[in-house]
Amino acid sequence: MDEVIDAARQVDWTRLAGRTLCDACLGRLFGKLGHGHTNEDRGRAVRETAGVPAGPCWLCGGLAERHDDFARFVANKLAGWEYGTFLIGSKVDPEVQAREESLWSELGLTHPEPIKSEVNREVGKRVCDLTRREPDLENPDIAAVVDTSFDHVDLQVNPLYLRGRYRKLVRGIPQTRWPCKKCMGKGCARCNGTGKMYPTSVEEIIAAEVMRESGGTGHALHGMGREDIDARMLGRGRPFIVEIQDPKKRHIDLAAARDRINASGQVEVDGFEPVKRKDVVALKADRADKTYRVLVRFSPPVEEAKLKKELLILEAQPIAQRTPSRVVHRRADTTRHRSVKRAEVLRTEGDLAELRITAEAGAYIKELVHGDQGRTHPSLAERLGVACEVLELDVEEIHDTG
Repeated sequence: MDEVIDAARQVDWTRLAGRTLCDACLGRLFGKLGHGHTNEDRGRAVRETAGVPAGPCWLCGGLAERHDDFARFVANKLAGWEYGTFLIGSKVDPEVQAREESLWSELGLTHPEPIKSEVNREVGKRVCDLTRREPDLENPDIAAVVDTSFDHVDLQVNPLYLRGRYRKLVRGIPQTRWPCKKCMGKGCARCNGTGKMYPTSVEEIIAAEVMRESGGTGHALHGMGREDIDARMLGRGRPFIVEIQDPKKRHIDLAAARDRINASGQVEVDGFEPVKRKDVVALKADRADKTYRVLVRFSPPVEEAKLKKELLILEAQPIAQRTPSRVVHRRADTTRHRSVKRAEVLRTEGDLAELRITAEAGAYIKELVHGDQGRTHPSLAERLGVACEVLELDVEEIHDTG
């Protein structure tokens, strides 16, 4: 407390000009000094040392005496939610904030604490005692914002994040919900009022069961890349994180949700577990190689020996791919350079061949095969000098480190 008293002795208290302060507001003028003490403690020490008069607080108008009230409001608001950690924020009358900043300037203070910081800290300590939950300044499950002027509390519920791997067992469903192009999700005759281009998606199949358990209000799916609508995702599956907004419950029966998803016959998930928001960034940044199974029809047919030879050549050189014509309407028309790590023939039958191709992340495999009218160079079609039609495409493996 000595440094607080020393600082108080340097202040010209006559500049208060008859304005009185409560202990908390007087102590906050030196709030960043004297660690381990409350502002009330600091204020009483300063008043005793400097002879600052007491009286109704000109600065906060009694706000500093209401921390218990605000804590009860918050605890009552949180009662309907399941959470492990919380954070307190506040809204303070701008006139109060203006008065304190003016006073700091008048008194030439260098270590004051803003009243908002005190409200957040003191209410947080009391909420911790009332709820037996812990504060978390970085990644809380839920944040409560107290409006001190109107005794109102707003909640900001952070999403629930669950990571796993999904396998898409059928063709014809997209990874995420695809709004109808005609009505943009509002519902029209073209989409039969659903607002969607496709009846369901990997996202909806997974999220529906998690929503059922958690009571959330919305969802999003973040995948480590995505497969085409007409492609299956097999093998160990694609790493994903499903995000559930406003979950009432956070500790849910993940095994039950997983079993219901797996019973859909369309999507299966493994390794369901809670993760943090930061894990979404890491997931999206991963650039794992991928292995595909491709069923191709050649016109005219090609000999297996020639096919194997040209696949080896494709392995040996970089592939330049302009944005495919099928997606250029929604993506920038740029050229990317990718490499083929391995390409092999699994079987041939007449004009058909089944191939396995491992390529760098971001490679367009269909275009690698058929060439996309020269937008991919070189391509298998270009090397063979025949038309190549992709009949089936499956993602067999994503070579991530997880």
